Amino acid sequence: MTDLRTWITTAREQRWGILMDLVFAIAWVTLVDLLFRVLKGPDLAYYLLMLAGIVAYFGFVMSLERAVAEDESDE
Repeated sequence: MTDLRTWITTAREQRWGILMDLVFAIAWVTLVDLLFRVLKGPDLAYYLLMLAGIVAYFGFVMSLERAVAEDESDE
């Protein structure tokens, strides 16, 4: 287990990544919850869509990294 100082240093270096993770998670859960409150869908579909958020997150992050890498290579 890492000590607190190492954890704080890492968090400061990656603060925007952590913030992006938090914003994505809150937005995904909010949208899924609102969708199922309006449509009153089955519980299984609700949970599967929540799990799909994991795949959506990694797809979003990978496409964002690819776009940044292509933009840097063009310059």
